[in-house]
Amino acid sequence: MARTTFQGPVRSLGGIYMQGPATVVAVSGSTLTIDPTLHAGRILNITAATTTITLPAVNASANPSQSGPGQDPNTLNNLGILYTFVLPTAATAVKVITGAGDFLLGGVDLATSGGAASTFTANGSTIRSINLNGTTTGGIAGSTFCVVAFAANTYLVQGQLIGSGTLATPFATS
Repeated sequence: MARTTFQGPVRSLGGIYMQGPATVVAVSGSTLTIDPTLHAGRILNITAATTTITLPAVNASANPSQSGPGQDPNTLNNLGILYTFVLPTAATAVKVITGAGDFLLGGVDLATSGGAASTFTANGSTIRSINLNGTTTGGIAGSTFCVVAFAANTYLVQGQLIGSGTLATPFATS
């Protein structure tokens, strides 16, 4: 089915779900620039142990929802777009970074198989990346996190990461 646009709320009494091979996108290269058309709403399966993933700039101003009937279905406004990242194998240097001027807000839980656990937070004003090293900052197989374009210049991040050793924040300013 081609891309379909609805105006107004969509209600399903039986649920809406995605299935099939197009719902999981492999991230296997050393770099990836996220494209909402190709990656939004899908599971991004990070199979590369080392990769840098760049999120698109948050655009909160183009064609806002209050513009009324007849909105452009090709709007550049990307508020609400969700990206889900899963690591089926251990990372050694996986970095997800926002575009210039955008920041991460929220937090992740990081735990070890030995029972140690910590919660780390991103403040929404200086934190621009999440960095997984496969040990102290997480990224062991089974780690997962989501980011959603939440507000102007802000991505909300939430996740459950698996690490080892003395746990440390996966968040950084660059």
